[in-house]
Amino acid sequence: MAEHNEQACQRVDVGITRVFELFGKRWTGPIVSVLMQQPVHFADLRRAIPGISERMLSDRLSELGAAGLVVREVDEGPPLRVSYRLTRAGAAMEPALKELAHWSKTYLTSDGPC
Repeated sequence: MAEHNEQACQRVDVGITRVFELFGKRWTGPIVSVLMQQPVHFADLRRAIPGISERMLSDRLSELGAAGLVVREVDEGPPLRVSYRLTRAGAAMEPALKELAHWSKTYLTSDGPC
């Protein structure tokens, strides 16, 4: 039988906690999902994610860059354009994100969770 005491309840997987600190933020998943397909210019990325503001997109891209999942590249112009692509670590998230997408189609209905 499972242990039900204070010590058992305080154990939290550090890796899962770190993943959800990053991917639990609104917009992070959709950004990575778009970037899984190919490198994308900032304006195209914003158009691909309805409802996201430029400021929020910039903030999330900075967080993903700091986490080592996204690289910002400046395309010499004119016109000067900025594009983003996943790093090797970011691209390695693809199987996990595809599994989550599959799970959501199976278990999350349009009426609500589960």
